[in-house]
Amino acid sequence: MRGRWWGLAVTAVIVFLLVYVGLNYLGQGNEPTISYTEFSRQVDEGNVEKIYSKGDAIQGQLKEARDDPDGDGEYTKFKTQRPAFADDDLWQSLDRRDVTVTAQPVVQQRGLVSNLLLSLVPIVILVAVWIFFARRIGGGMGGAGGMLGRKAPPKPVELRPGTQRTTFADVAGIDEVKGELDDVVDFLEHPDLYRRMGAKMPRGVLLAGSPGTGKTLLARAVAGEAGVPFFSASASEFIEMIVGVGASRVRELFAEARKVAPSIIFIDEIDTIGRVRSTGASVSGHDEREQTLNQILTEMDGFSGSEGVIVIAATNRADILDPALTRPGRFDRVVNVSPPDRGGREAILRIHTREIPLSDDVDLVQVARTTPGMTGADLANLANEAALLAVKRGQEQVTASDLSEALEKVQLGAERTLVMPEEDRRRTAYHESGHALLGMLQAGADPVRKITIVPRGRALGVTLSTPEVERYAHSEEYLRGRIIGALGGMAAEQVIYGVVTTGAENDLEQVSNIARGMVARWGMSPRVGRLSALPSDAQQAYGLAAAPATLDAIDHEMRRIVDECYEEACLKLRDHRGQLDALAQALLENETLEEAAAYRIAGISRLTKKEP
Repeated sequence: MRGRWWGLAVTAVIVFLLVYVGLNYLGQGNEPTISYTEFSRQVDEGNVEKIYSKGDAIQGQLKEARDDPDGDGEYTKFKTQRPAFADDDLWQSLDRRDVTVTAQPVVQQRGLVSNLLLSLVPIVILVAVWIFFARRIGGGMGGAGGMLGRKAPPKPVELRPGTQRTTFADVAGIDEVKGELDDVVDFLEHPDLYRRMGAKMPRGVLLAGSPGTGKTLLARAVAGEAGVPFFSASASEFIEMIVGVGASRVRELFAEARKVAPSIIFIDEIDTIGRVRSTGASVSGHDEREQTLNQILTEMDGFSGSEGVIVIAATNRADILDPALTRPGRFDRVVNVSPPDRGGREAILRIHTREIPLSDDVDLVQVARTTPGMTGADLANLANEAALLAVKRGQEQVTASDLSEALEKVQLGAERTLVMPEEDRRRTAYHESGHALLGMLQAGADPVRKITIVPRGRALGVTLSTPEVERYAHSEEYLRGRIIGALGGMAAEQVIYGVVTTGAENDLEQVSNIARGMVARWGMSPRVGRLSALPSDAQQAYGLAAAPATLDAIDHEMRRIVDECYEEACLKLRDHRGQLDALAQALLENETLEEAAAYRIAGISRLTKKEP
């Protein structure tokens, strides 16, 4: 949008310069301005045929051409200026040499019609350029029914040839959400049954959840299951610089949807226009957003109503939506779409690998177990990355190794070809061994899946730990274990070298977040007490969220917990120094250790670990 307006401005400047040149230089001929001395000489020689004078300005024409004094060729017509102090009997000289003194200018100027046409040229060009850019932008004022063209009315989403409708069979891992939407599908398929019972069709369904959880896919599946027209739009498409365009487009969208009712309108990222309305004065951008929101509110539950049209909206920020939008009668149902559990991840992986040939060693159950927290989009990307790796290696099937490497690339970043000094490499090996060994020793800690000192992303080495089962509530012991494990790298450097390095930056960020949550949000500090002193959405500017004394108490308790965990981490590593050295030596030799090899080298059996 900004680039197009810049193009329009540059075009206007070019048109102005062209017209300026035309008005000042075109159509005026090449008559030179000569000196009055040269003019007097030509009169004395009898070479002047006629002149025209207005005041002291003189125009004339010679009988025979003369060389231009400025060296620009020859000339016959000329202009000059008689000095005010001249007393040379000019009229007598002209009369003696039969010079005609005319009443019409010798050098003809442009007429009224020519000047008028030249003045209209820039206006015509600017209007043409404006129309061109307005149509390219997407209607501009024409989107609001203006004079510069009109944007085509919205049409239902049509399937491309050879493709099939998306149905609930293409959606997995969120069965509870599908159950919520089954009612909408059944209503669209059998509206008469509900009307006889006096039930009203829900006006809207709001899908709220983190990015990649399948909100857009769910909306397409509802339309595919019901077999009704499906209109799709992004909330940002309604916002324009010109106030009133968004409201006009909303009216147009709902009008087209009513023509083919029952139908579904899907609005993605509705928080773009659905934010809480301000009470003070606002600039035009906010006016446009609020007018668009008001129009949506009216269309969904106004006097006109929208019988037969269901609005499905998706957002990542349901907490900032206007209350008028989320009340019953507008969005009757708010459906939270959460990341899938282990069974859901397995089902999602099976859907995304339907067309990918898998080798016999691929265990999707194990892959689902090692991917906690990943969304449907993450798992789709994982399957695609594994397929790309298989193609690069010239394989005909995707193997377990491809999936494992793709998972590392997705979670940890791509490998870097970094040549490290041997001392830095050894220090990194001990750092990662400290993480891994404490994860193995700590009761209830997440199992260690892989240790590597191959640089990936911004990290010089990585220890990958994932839970064996899904955890939805964490105990204080488990959180302390995570802090101890995260401090394991720094503790190992302290135990072995007596110093710490900058390699623990990311570890300290994790430790600070966990400790802050324990003290200020989850009531795990006796001094702060059982209260939420620091809500999660206030962590970025938490200085304004609590009293200074409370903030001091939070900082004191965070330091106490982290210091206790660090002392315990150093003590355990000193007590198990042999196992730490063995892991570090194995990493220096192999660079990467898988789960079974890591536990075997450390001499720890996972079966003997205590579970909380």
